[in-house]
Order: sequence, then C-alpha cells, then structure tokens
Amino acid sequence: MDKWLYVFINLGAVSIPFIAGFDNRLRFHKQWQYLFPAMALTMLVFIPWDMLKTDLAVWGFNPRYLLGFYIGNLPLEEWLFFIAIPYACLFTYHSLNYLVKTDFIGRYAGRITLVLGLLLLAIGILNTGKLYTSITFISTGSFLLLHHFVIRAGYMGRFYLMYLVTLLPFFIVNGILTGSFIPGEVVFYDDSQNLGIRLGTIPVEDMVYGLLLLLMNVTWFEFFRKKRANGI
Repeated sequence: MDKWLYVFINLGAVSIPFIAGFDNRLRFHKQWQYLFPAMALTMLVFIPWDMLKTDLAVWGFNPRYLLGFYIGNLPLEEWLFFIAIPYACLFTYHSLNYLVKTDFIGRYAGRITLVLGLLLLAIGILNTGKLYTSITFISTGSFLLLHHFVIRAGYMGRFYLMYLVTLLPFFIVNGILTGSFIPGEVVFYDDSQNLGIRLGTIPVEDMVYGLLLLLMNVTWFEFFRKKRANGI
C-alpha cells in the first residue's frame, strides 16, 4: 500500500476539482481547451528543471512510496504531480472568479508583484551557492517582474487570491510529501542546497516554487483565453 501513496496524493488533489468542474454553474470542463495547452507549456519548463535538480541530487524520491515506473529520471508520480496540482489550482482560480465578483486584491496587486519580485530576486542572487534557493527565487522574482513591467495583466489580484486559498491544501499535500504525517519522506532534500528554513517539514523554497508553477499556468491559461476571445 505504501507504494501507492504518491499516486493517491495526486488523485486526492485532482478528484474533487475534476468532478465539481462539471457543475452547470462552473462548467470548468469548457475551459479544458485553454487549460491543457497551459499545463503542457508549463511542463516544458518544469519537467527539465525537475530532472536537472534530481540529477544534481538537490532533491530525490523515496522508492518506498513509489510504484517504480520512471520516465527519464523522474518517477511517474512526479509527472502526474504537474498535471494534478495545476488542474486543481486552476479549477480553484476559475471557481473563485465565478464566486467572488469583487477583485479585493486587485488594487494592491501591482505593488505586491513589484516588491515580491525584487525581494525574491535579491534573495536568490545572495544565495547563488544554494541551487534550489537561487534558481527558484531568481526565476520566480524575474517572472514576477516580467509581469509587472511587461505583461501588466489585470488578473494578478485574482491570482494572489487563488494562491492564498490554496495554501491550506498546499501545506497538507507538501506536508505528506515531506514527512509531516508519514514515517520518512516521499520527497527528500539536500539542505545544503536550500536556506534550511522549514515550515513544519516543508522547505520555504517549495512555497516559491509553487507560486511560480501556478503563475506560469495561469499566465498561459489567460493567454489562450484572451487569444480565443479576440478570435485569433
């Protein structure tokens, strides 16, 4: 049963959003034409990154909790993670846009993006000897600044709301993966390559990594929706 744990985590994360997405009010399945290209393009960035970090032993996977099927040097479950988690979070993003009519964070989104982008970029540059920290923080900070100065999207307030709402399931899922609720870890880290700051058992870098993963998915998702709306 242990070997199915990471599979069950992925299924647990995506099952309710998948079923609820067929609700007549939300009709999230109508968004699949934008969702799946967004997920695929994001995976083109994150899968090679994940493979490189695994190869460099920045992190690794406990075979006790894996089925044993690999694509490249990544277990099948890790590939499924990049489908299940973005699907669940983009469903949350779509649902909040439908349920919460007022963009409460929108007026502050520009300042949040600028300050957070500069802060993450600075921390990453100051920790170039730590691969997980430096690459994650520099990449996320740069992408946020790209949003602030170039993309200038009107959905950042909505994105931040989704990110805040998904922090609770994030701590549950990542807590399981990093050993908060099970003996050992599904995913283990070389702490010499991160700041060594943990929220429970979760490296703080995971929160930044997750922010970048979700923002990139939302960016492509909104790009394809806008492209369709403009008849391109």
